[in-house]
Amino acid sequence: MARSFSALNLVPFLAILVSAVLFLFDPLPLQVLRNAIFDQYQRWHPRSYQESPVRVVDIDDESLSRLGQWPWPRTLVADLLTQLQQARVAAIGLDVVFAEPDRTSPRAMLGVWKLPENVCRRLAELPDHDTVMARAVAEGGVVLGFALERSGRVGTAPAKPFRVVNSGEPALPFLHPFSGAVTSIAVLEQAAAGNGAMTFVPDPDGVVRRVPLLLRLGETVVPSLVAESLRVAQGQRNYLVKTAAEPGTGLQEVRIGAMTVPVTPRGEMWVHYTGAVPQRSVPAWKVLAGEFAADQLDGAIVLVGTSAQGLMDLRASPMGHIMPGVEAHAQALEQILDQTWLQRPAWAGSIEALALLLGGCLVAFVSLRSSAVASAATTLVLLLALGWGAWTGFVQHGVLLDPLTPSLAMALSFIVGSVIHHFNSERQGRWVREAFSRYVSPNRVDFLVDHPGQLELGGKRQECSFIFTDLADFTTLMEKLDPADAVALLNAYLDRMVHIAFDHGGTLDRIVGDAVAIMFSAPVVQPDHRERALRCALAMHAFAQAYVAEQRALGVPFGNTRIGIHTGDVIVGNFGGTTMFDYRALGDAVNTAARLESVNKHLGTLVCISEATLSGCPDAVARPIGRLVLKGKSVPLMVYEPLLATEGGVTVRDLDYEAAYGLLKGAADQAVQAFESLALARPWDPLTQLHLRRLRAGASGETIVFDEK
Repeated sequence: MARSFSALNLVPFLAILVSAVLFLFDPLPLQVLRNAIFDQYQRWHPRSYQESPVRVVDIDDESLSRLGQWPWPRTLVADLLTQLQQARVAAIGLDVVFAEPDRTSPRAMLGVWKLPENVCRRLAELPDHDTVMARAVAEGGVVLGFALERSGRVGTAPAKPFRVVNSGEPALPFLHPFSGAVTSIAVLEQAAAGNGAMTFVPDPDGVVRRVPLLLRLGETVVPSLVAESLRVAQGQRNYLVKTAAEPGTGLQEVRIGAMTVPVTPRGEMWVHYTGAVPQRSVPAWKVLAGEFAADQLDGAIVLVGTSAQGLMDLRASPMGHIMPGVEAHAQALEQILDQTWLQRPAWAGSIEALALLLGGCLVAFVSLRSSAVASAATTLVLLLALGWGAWTGFVQHGVLLDPLTPSLAMALSFIVGSVIHHFNSERQGRWVREAFSRYVSPNRVDFLVDHPGQLELGGKRQECSFIFTDLADFTTLMEKLDPADAVALLNAYLDRMVHIAFDHGGTLDRIVGDAVAIMFSAPVVQPDHRERALRCALAMHAFAQAYVAEQRALGVPFGNTRIGIHTGDVIVGNFGGTTMFDYRALGDAVNTAARLESVNKHLGTLVCISEATLSGCPDAVARPIGRLVLKGKSVPLMVYEPLLATEGGVTVRDLDYEAAYGLLKGAADQAVQAFESLALARPWDPLTQLHLRRLRAGASGETIVFDEK
């Protein structure tokens, strides 16, 4: 027995050894988790935008709408370049490849159009569009973009108006390799001041966290669009590439003119993204129309790219949204010019490995020797210290350190040690506590205590009612208030909203930011779940209105709460994996409830309830909104607005509105007259105004189709 116990004591240290081996081999799941931590750093602490001489000329959807679909005639692109050159920009980087001659050139059309000979002669005398653009490019400062490929096709090598000088080992073996390139046509390349690769090398999850400065094309080093734009803007010719002093460790920095850029061993720079910055971009149509301030582009490095959805140059950002590819180039240039760096130094891995080994062994020793409280406290202190150190390194020094992998090793050591130490005496208690940690709603916890067999993965079909709420304009409010004050306001609001849900027997499905999702009739079946959902929603609405009035009286522009209620069949149960799972409902009814909450902003209402829910509330009073075809749906859904009780506690039907609504099914003229009369009497009524606008616009009937969420 003693030998067995001693052998078990080695298990936590074995877990640390396994963690160290995984850390050494760095499998893809660990990379994904590490990158997720680094992304979260950026979301919590984005780069503060400083006014920088970098601008994006955006070929956006409006530009395409005004000037025609892409590709534009090269004469139009030439006009764009001329406008920029006249604005005295430092350099123009084209995040576009002009790989083929312009098909709209007059000579190109001669082979397509069947025209009289004299007309053909006159067309042949007109300037070639590519030649016109080449003249504009030759005016100076233009960097063409080219795309790199790994398809094995060699293609045409880009022109090299630059030179790469190595300091130390040759940089070529360390750079991301490509075998082919798609370049612009020769007449443009010959006129250009630079040639840069537009290619990104995103992580396996598709997120662009780093932008390369140098890449490998066959046996040649080629610069990126960022590097070339910076070189041309400074009037330089050379790239000075410095590799690390220790052989075989890769690149250390790239010097471009007066700028020295620290890079990864593979020649990339980490991008520290800012939030949305409108002044960074100018729509292309405004440049062509001359509708921009002269000093907006003077002396700037201008990148011409596209945010248009149809042109598909969209990338995943660490900030959690989709961005145009040209924005990553622009933000990298901003960092270089501002000399603000985000780095993961070569010694970062050593620090993380040391934290993993020392911290994991300390946790293992304490968990085997001490009580659960002492071992948990020790582990928590170490995890907090690790997290604080990594966060401080990011915020104060721009250094990326991974606290997650050492934390996972410590957590694993703590769990294994605790299991061994408390295997017999606390087995049942630990099991219950772990079960409780997976759930938050009181009715859910009570149900699990009474039915422990339900703690298993899987679900079952049943009918439930759902409430979705969301705050209007809360993002705007966050921008106006101190973050601490905004969080306090939100916490007070959410605390009361969740309390109301629990009072009505609801189950908290999730909280996402300022939005709350509540379900009824799960896990405990509630025959009156429709009525509970409606009563709960009305109580939430009453509280929210009072809270808004209270905050606005204090000068805080707190937004209204929009609520959607729906009932339907869903799959309810535990979903996830063996480490952790979540109890929730999946099905179309959940999505529909969320869409009903969202559609309030289009209707002007605050509460929407579907007929599926209202049918189970015989005492409820509501007025019809219409048969709504929600975005992504094809079948209309009858939706109502619940009416609130008067001061005397009685809820009165809105007979005038119902009478006018009934005319929607008949003659349109009568309906218009009825709603016009109603609008004069109640200009504050959003539904009256909604139907009157529809009727005046030529719509008829009670079906309303929504193209937006």
